[in-house]
Parts: sequence; C-alpha cells; structure tokens
Amino acid sequence: MKKKRDASDRTDDLLISLLSENSRASFTELARRLNLSESAVRRRVSNLLSGGRILRFTLEVDDQHLSSAITWVSVNPSVPTGQVSEKIKAVKGVQTVYETAGQFDVAAIVMGANIVEVNRTVEGIRRVEGVIGTNTTMVMRTIR
Repeated sequence: MKKKRDASDRTDDLLISLLSENSRASFTELARRLNLSESAVRRRVSNLLSGGRILRFTLEVDDQHLSSAITWVSVNPSVPTGQVSEKIKAVKGVQTVYETAGQFDVAAIVMGANIVEVNRTVEGIRRVEGVIGTNTTMVMRTIR
C-alpha cells in the first residue's frame, strides 16, 4: 500500500505544480497532462482543497506600474508576533506578511499606486501596536 500512496503523493505534487503554472487550466487539460480521467483530477483537486494543501486560487496581475517595497519589522518581545502580523496584514496596501527568523521578525510586501501610497502604508505599519522598528527597501524591478 505504501508504494501506491507514494505514487499518489507524486501525482498530487505534479497536479499542484501544473496548477501553480496555470490555475485556470481546465480539468480536461490537467487530466490529459497527468494521464488521468477528468473525474479523477476533479476529485484530487477537491481533496487537496478540503485537506488544506491548496488554500485558495489567486489572480496574478501585471503590477509593473505599481510601486512596491519590502518592509522589515521588529516586534516587541512582550507582544506575540502572530498578533502583530495579523494587524499588519489589515493595513491598507499590505499584500503579504511573512513571519521570519533572523534580524527582523516580520517582512511585509507593500504595494501602492505610487511612492506616496507606499509611504502611507509603511506609516500605518509603524503605528501597529507591538512594532518597535521598521526597515523598508523599495523594489526596483520584479522578475518572474
């Protein structure tokens, strides 16, 4: 049974890889590429969603016309980092929040229509209770 489960895991990994490349691919196209039936692919995607391995499908847009930055955040040790991260995520203009290990506790990806909006977002992060310092790096170019 272990070999069958390992093969199933590899198929799920390949399915996730294909969906990462193009989450709009049809079940028919995925089935063809995986040499499975459409219903098998549909069932696998459903299982990956219900099992929490796939959390959501997202939209990637061309954001080259936007200004963006990475704001590194130091958190007061007396305040739980997770609590601060949730508050940072709620700040308008924050796209993604990472809890990190190293010199900083949190990294926030910030986007805005221009540098003024990015700065407004960074100021909002600085006002979050538990934030004791920030270090912001502007993104010059994104390479995908």
